Amino acid sequence: MEKCENIDQLASVDLRDDPHNHSRDLPPPATAQHQQQPRSRPKLSAAAIIPVWIVLSSGVIIYNNYIYNTLHFKYPVFLVTWHLTFAAIGTRVLQRTTHLLDGAKDVPVSKDMFFRSILPIGLLFSGSLILSNTAYLYLSVAYIQMLKAFTPVAILLITWATRISEPSRKLLLIVVMISSGVAIASKGERWFSWVGFFIQAGGVGFEATRLVLIQTLLHGLKMDPLVSLHLYAPVCALINLCILPFTEGVEPLRIVWGSIVGSYVPHITPFLLLTNALLAFLLNIAAVFLVGVGSGLVLTLAGVLKDVLLVAGSVVIWGGDIGVMQASGYSIALCGLVMFKVTGGK
Repeated sequence: MEKCENIDQLASVDLRDDPHNHSRDLPPPATAQHQQQPRSRPKLSAAAIIPVWIVLSSGVIIYNNYIYNTLHFKYPVFLVTWHLTFAAIGTRVLQRTTHLLDGAKDVPVSKDMFFRSILPIGLLFSGSLILSNTAYLYLSVAYIQMLKAFTPVAILLITWATRISEPSRKLLLIVVMISSGVAIASKGERWFSWVGFFIQAGGVGFEATRLVLIQTLLHGLKMDPLVSLHLYAPVCALINLCILPFTEGVEPLRIVWGSIVGSYVPHITPFLLLTNALLAFLLNIAAVFLVGVGSGLVLTLAGVLKDVLLVAGSVVIWGGDIGVMQASGYSIALCGLVMFKVTGGK
């Protein structure tokens, strides 16, 4: 799932965050550095962890798309729910066996905080994950990555509409650059789908709203990607379990069981589901080490490099092509995205 897919979310919980990734795959729900670093966390260099993060982030998206469109297991709600369940269990195992989740002790969750902050953000996170994963049933991996570049624009529009921040000439220029770039890329998309476009746009809207709520409701609360996942994964998994009967029913379970006892097609084995969820979980662990290895610009450029490699890699793996118009539009959007990060969204 998507998860977990954008470097910008890993740097800090503020309006500068720009979610890209887990995709689909399982993206980190709320991120920021701890004021106190876990005692036993080893120090890794940027040269060591950034390639690992790029491989894991791209791998999650490619693996999910393989399940959806090559194996034709078109049940994104089920897959997202499985990822969240695995993450909820995995973070609790890590909490008891390592120091990676020591920061969870510094995040007290009262009943009032749960209903006023955690639950609303969890609902938005579930909506973002479900919609962004569903988009892979209609759109190419390359085009979805291009659409995700619009996330900073959505964040800015929400903050302007709610008067959290005020527009400036510089930010208006960034909005125009990203919007025009995405529009040009959309015009050049060969297999464009309005259904997929609106689904992905909805996912971007949910994610942008979630990030704004994190800034306003959890202001000053410090959580790294794993602590955040530890907090939100159980909530989102339960929300998705309530949605699953009304969207996909028991059909995904029937297919998985049929794959275990026979030669049911699509052949979705427990091994495949375990490795898929494990890859997404490892991405979150890599994110913990990633947030402290470089400056915001270095991490932003790493995220841009990951997106470019993913776009190119998806074309190589699944065929298709990227025309001059689409490449030009995406380049303009990426320039706007880098400007947004360099200026700190101000």
